[in-house]
Order: sequence, then C-alpha cells, then structure tokens
Amino acid sequence: MAGPALSGSDAASAVRLRGVSKTYDSGVRALGPLDLDVRRGEFVSLLGPSGCGKSTALRLIAGLATPNAGTVEVSHHGAEQRGSHRIGFVFQEPTLMPWATVRDNVRLPLKLARLPATDADARIDAALDQVGLAEFADAYPRELSGGMKMRVSLARALVTDPDVLLMDEPFAALDEITRFRLNNDLLSLWRTLHKTVIFVTHSVFESVYLSQRVIVMTARPGRIGAEFRISSPEPRGEEFRTSAEYAAFCREVSNALAPSYAGQAGA
Repeated sequence: MAGPALSGSDAASAVRLRGVSKTYDSGVRALGPLDLDVRRGEFVSLLGPSGCGKSTALRLIAGLATPNAGTVEVSHHGAEQRGSHRIGFVFQEPTLMPWATVRDNVRLPLKLARLPATDADARIDAALDQVGLAEFADAYPRELSGGMKMRVSLARALVTDPDVLLMDEPFAALDEITRFRLNNDLLSLWRTLHKTVIFVTHSVFESVYLSQRVIVMTARPGRIGAEFRISSPEPRGEEFRTSAEYAAFCREVSNALAPSYAGQAGA
C-alpha cells in the first residue's frame, strides 16, 4: 500500500519545498532537509511525533517563517510574490475575538484586505453557509461549542477563497464524535471547493481517513520517512472508516510511524 509521491507535471504543483531546513535561534534543528510536492487539489496529511517540524513546515509554506536553507514555492511563486496567491490557515486553537460576533470574526481577513463592505458581506454569508453556521452569524464565541468555534475558524480561512488551505491539528482538542463529524464535513468541503489541503495531525486514523496521501515524518529534524497513497474511492464515509481496507492502511501507516517516536520522552 505504500507508494511514491503522486507524479505529474510541474504545472500541476500547488506547493513545492526543495531542500528546506529550519534551525531556530536556540540552536534547535526543527526541520529538514525536506523535499515535498503537493499537487493542486490534493489532500495531504503530515503525520509525525511532537516536535518533528510539522507545524514549522506549515509556517514556512504560509510565509510566517523563513527557512535557513532551501526554497518554498506556492503556485510557482517564492516568498516575494506569495501574497498574491491566497493561503488560508486554520490553527489548532480557534483564536476567535471574544468581543466579536461570528460574522465579525470571519470578516477580519477581509477587513485587513480592505475589501468593500458589500463584497465582504456576500463572502461572509457564503463561508458561514459552507461550514453550517449561517444561523449563528450574530452569536458570540462564548455561546458556541468547541466544534462550532472551529467551524468559525475554518470559515475565516475560507472567506478569502484561498488556493491552499493549511490546517494545523484543528480537531485535536475535540471529542471523538465531534471530530468524526468535522472530518466528514471537511471532506465534503474539499470535494466541493477543490482546494489544496495540507493537514497536520498526530492521529494515524484521521490521516488515513482524510487524505489522498499521508506523509510520515521522522523525529526532529523532520524529514519524510515514508509516504502512503490512500487509494480508497471517494466519497468516503462510515463504510470506509469501518472497513478492513481502512484498518490495513492504518496498520501500515502506524508501522511506518513507530520508528519516529521510539525512545522519545513525552512525544
């Protein structure tokens, strides 16, 4: 079931990392060297132990950090031109403004982009509808469940219509039932919107269920240890989650992950 990275022409590449490494000022080597290609419209998960550089890789792709070596390209553009190719980022915590309504939380990136109010309102309505929160536009974060707060965070990332959606363990703090539901909703959005998604997770089960491709990373400094093409047909649902095929994929990915956390205290 393990396989090479998806092949394709350079024109199909949405994200490309070549020889990327990151060492922090403290001297900690977080990442690399890392080579990674993600095709347009692909759903890829980065799976690995704590501290292996998964989140660092997302920050480098988003332009929130700078690599010490190597190149990062989004839609064939480097850091200087990346701003013109929209990137949405969903963090592990919803990071909502408690004094603002759901609508105003989703409005924030459009306000920063100085989008006219009429255009912004239409985009906000569409984003809230996409995540199932149209009826909660005027609610405040304190009135929402954990899963609903994460939906607001997702709507805020989608409202700019990004080419690439980066997701850093967005469902890690949620209960299992809510997590399953949001996994299903995320897959539905991905099929509808055709976004390129790079998803960071510690969960073997989540990575296999969501992804077309699972990248298993080594312990720090993170590199690619193994890749798996998850070839189950779409759309996926409970039939796949409870299938022997799913269990076999999870077992193989788990076996590949084991060396990455062997001997790591607190990983």
